[in-house]
Amino acid sequence: MAERARRGRGGGGAARRAERSAISFETARFIERNIPNFEVLTAEALEVIEHNAETILEEVGVNFLSNPTALELWRNAGADLDGERVRIPRGLARKLCATAPSQYTQHARNPERNVVVGGKNLVLAPVYGPPFVRDVAGGRRYATMEDFNKFVKLGYMSKWLHHSGGTVCEPTDIAVNKRHLDMLYAHMTLSDKPFMGSVTEPSRAQDSVDMCGLLFGEDFVQQNTVMTSLININSPMTFDDVMMGALEVYAKNNQACIISPFIVGGAMAPVSVAGTLTQVLAEALAGVAYSQLLRPGAPVIMGAFVTSIDMNSGAPTFGTPEAAHITYGAGQLARRLNLPYRSAGSFCGSKLPDAQAAYETANSLNMGLLAGVNFMLHACGWLEGGLVSSFEKFVMDADQLGTLHHIARGVEIDDNAQAMDAIREVGPGGHYLGCAHTQANFKTAFWKSDLLDYKPFETWEDEGARDTQTLAALRVEKMLADYQQPALDPAIRESLDAYVAQKKAAEPDSFM
Repeated sequence: MAERARRGRGGGGAARRAERSAISFETARFIERNIPNFEVLTAEALEVIEHNAETILEEVGVNFLSNPTALELWRNAGADLDGERVRIPRGLARKLCATAPSQYTQHARNPERNVVVGGKNLVLAPVYGPPFVRDVAGGRRYATMEDFNKFVKLGYMSKWLHHSGGTVCEPTDIAVNKRHLDMLYAHMTLSDKPFMGSVTEPSRAQDSVDMCGLLFGEDFVQQNTVMTSLININSPMTFDDVMMGALEVYAKNNQACIISPFIVGGAMAPVSVAGTLTQVLAEALAGVAYSQLLRPGAPVIMGAFVTSIDMNSGAPTFGTPEAAHITYGAGQLARRLNLPYRSAGSFCGSKLPDAQAAYETANSLNMGLLAGVNFMLHACGWLEGGLVSSFEKFVMDADQLGTLHHIARGVEIDDNAQAMDAIREVGPGGHYLGCAHTQANFKTAFWKSDLLDYKPFETWEDEGARDTQTLAALRVEKMLADYQQPALDPAIRESLDAYVAQKKAAEPDSFM
């Protein structure tokens, strides 16, 4: 009898193991916070920073380089021009920003994966921009298009990641003037999650819009937002013609842009938190206002990329308390402007996915959740101060993003959560393992890592005493082996193939 019971339990365990090991393409819905934002600035401090930011715009001004169109738009709006320096009268930028939407929907080619940016929502997107990649097999090396494709597949397979991102690594084996075509094609065909467009040259932004016209339909693109792309400000207070040219293309075509100062405290901004926040707000006000000069109502996000420098080496530092204060404060400023907010990520300065990387990344991710961030770029895969996209860290970070989902849920207080029936059933001195409430809730009660090791020491040692990086490398292999490409209409694929081929044939390769 006991043996039959053990077999019965074993059979159930086998079924559960099979269920856990089954291939799943589930993607969690974007996070909807049910917790309060953490705020560090008093009402008085916010008013001081806002007043000082307007003073900077009015007295110091911002540069719009090599962009006569922008200068003319600012002149017509009432700004004072001195060459390429634009001085914006107090209140003008804030008035222009008022037409930007407080939230918008970015459509994916799979409507089930649409995301809403703004409000209490948080959308998670992967690392962006590194020229190098790293894995345990090949070490640190220049990124290739094959690496890029692998990252897109991993992003598609990652449950807690809502967005495919943009330049998840820079494929250096493809010509600079053509690689954006291959990257966009990969996002469009290897995943059905939302993605970002190219910003490295205005014509490449236009290619992004044109390719989306083939994927979604031209009318749909003009009436809906299908891309959210990154426009960096060259801090301090400089708007170059390349980034602004890309912004102009996207804003005119109703596509969203993240207007993001690139702040390295002590180098591109003051060393003080209040001074940095003042500059961040001034730059963001000018950038968002310009997007509204181009097209009132164009979707836009106020961004803040924040780090400081090590005063001995000059290297950027991440996961620091100063960055946290700035990120929290910038979130308050964005909400007062009624704008979606971008900041934070899996930031670290470590060369490897080690303890330093884990500490700094955990600080950065949790900071972003509590700061009220709406769009988190670099949410997984970031290594070595953003120079490296790491395959192992990508899946380590993507796994940990699940904790953000669960923290954001807050504390439920309905009848089931109160668990009074369970407490009555178990009584003093009992245990809850077999009670009805546990049996009904155990599958969903606790967040479960798909990566970290919680086995007994003896089992862990028998399996090779594997560290987290080793487990992550195995998970990368499994996810890529399990990958199945999402279906795409053959006619759309053919039109994308033809567009890319025609564009590549139209000019010689350039690696500059």
